[in-house]
Amino acid sequence: MKFNFFLKTIIALFIIVLVVSCDKDINEIGSEITGDSHYGMDVAYKDVVAYNQNLGPVQTNNLNINQFGCYTNPVFGKTKASFVTQVALASVNPTFYSPTIDSVYLHVPYYSTFVSTDSGTGDSSYTLDSLKGSGKIKLSVYESTKILETLDPTTGLLQQQKYFSNQQPDFEANNGGVKLNNDDKNIDPKITTVDNSQNDEFVFSDKQIKFYKNKADGTPGTTDVAERKAPGMLLNLKKDFFQTKILQTSPANLYNNDAFRNHFKGLYFKVENASSSPNGGTLAMMNFSSGVITIVYHDKASLTDTAAPTRKTLLLNLSGNTVNLLNNENTFPGYVTPNPTDGDRNLFLKGGDGSMAVIDLFNQADIYSYDKITGLKLPSTPNGISDELDDLRNPAVGQQKWLINEANLTFYIAKTAMLTAPEPNRVFLYDLNNKRPLLDFYTDFSSGITPKFNKFVHGGILSTENGKIVNAKVNERGTFYKVNITNHIRNLIKYGGVGVTKDSTNVRLGLVVSENINNAINYSLNSPFSSGSGSNSFQSKYIPVMSVANPLGTILYGSNIPVGDPDYNKRLKLEIYYTKPY
Repeated sequence: MKFNFFLKTIIALFIIVLVVSCDKDINEIGSEITGDSHYGMDVAYKDVVAYNQNLGPVQTNNLNINQFGCYTNPVFGKTKASFVTQVALASVNPTFYSPTIDSVYLHVPYYSTFVSTDSGTGDSSYTLDSLKGSGKIKLSVYESTKILETLDPTTGLLQQQKYFSNQQPDFEANNGGVKLNNDDKNIDPKITTVDNSQNDEFVFSDKQIKFYKNKADGTPGTTDVAERKAPGMLLNLKKDFFQTKILQTSPANLYNNDAFRNHFKGLYFKVENASSSPNGGTLAMMNFSSGVITIVYHDKASLTDTAAPTRKTLLLNLSGNTVNLLNNENTFPGYVTPNPTDGDRNLFLKGGDGSMAVIDLFNQADIYSYDKITGLKLPSTPNGISDELDDLRNPAVGQQKWLINEANLTFYIAKTAMLTAPEPNRVFLYDLNNKRPLLDFYTDFSSGITPKFNKFVHGGILSTENGKIVNAKVNERGTFYKVNITNHIRNLIKYGGVGVTKDSTNVRLGLVVSENINNAINYSLNSPFSSGSGSNSFQSKYIPVMSVANPLGTILYGSNIPVGDPDYNKRLKLEIYYTKPY
């Protein structure tokens, strides 16, 4: 038995040695396996230059998720977010004979999480997601008389129409002049509810919405529940407006939704600070496309019908083109004129029409170059490539390029400056030159606990000091965001140097807050910005759309922190774990 055990052990060790030996032979230069353990690896820290860039107004039409409400961030200032949407008939070309509206109400569900249901009452409890603040807001709903174009007339209808965050004055000047939401507690004489119709003192309530059956005498009841809905915005709208606009209009205006949208161009949800919360309020993330307007009316079955009118409903969906209107009073404490040459001490990232960071990898000194054939250093011959990167691509004679095991950018949070401000769950690092994600984004198929935490190897997720994902439910605060760019660095080193014909450009990187890393499309800036200088200069016209949707901000340590400063070790730097091939 002992001999068999000894023999099996010898065979197992032989196989391990064989596999390791083969692994050394088949691994390509610059493409070692990434892992959590850095045992036996060397580490190098390379310089970066990171600086701030203000964004100005951003494109905000047809977002999947919209900011809505008022909120004063303790660090970044006040935000007021309003909304405009087109409206569509759920069923086109309706027929009316002698209709009379009983009630009109609008319902938009919130993002919420079901908690439990009381077995005795049948009532369910929920927690609301994606809320910042807890104060009241002033909400006014108007008809929008400004048409929301799908295609841009100035391009001969060849390009999509763009609307920007700063266009609220355009819609304010075309609001129809009549406030449509009112405080009538009777939502519907057939199915009524407690008062969820809130306007000048609107709150985002987590209460389940209950519709009650009427009593036998036709008056509203308060005990028998006819329907339950998850928490949401429930507004009673003016009957007279919809009686004239919808039920009494020409049938041609209701024939299809193209005709209808030309007739009824949409709704404008205007948000202001409530008088009771002049510097407070609540900001929510909302999906208005789930919203429905219910028109309850009585009508005959035909023009000759002599029977009593029957109860009917007409549904209008909040669908079509939309615009998120942002009024931000951005305040960045300690913000100074950006320094693209030496970098900034702090990086201010703010979603919406806020701010981002621009990052150049490696020290930007470019004094010499290398001969592509001989590999000899050519003094005083700059080539547009960082000398620091050139040295990695062209190792000394007799040596080979490093095997890159892992490469990271770790962005430490300036906690003192952030005070108690809410922290974004994630930041997104991307190729600013080509307005696309990095290779590490495309090669990461990891799945998180929710879709928002997918691609967790590539990272950028708010983490605690011990590297765990922050749990906001227990009020944990973040320490850093780490972004893994191993494949990006491998390509930079591998595809450059002596005898290499393929080149990988050291592109400039952009860093923004992100609402959802899975959506990597871009939206336009109203005013493009330029970065770099000379032959290295280019203009940026776009921003990742999920940065536009995120209302939060963070302050990070940048690259320009002098030696001896207490925060020197938290400065931004490129961390490379590598091994030297034999």
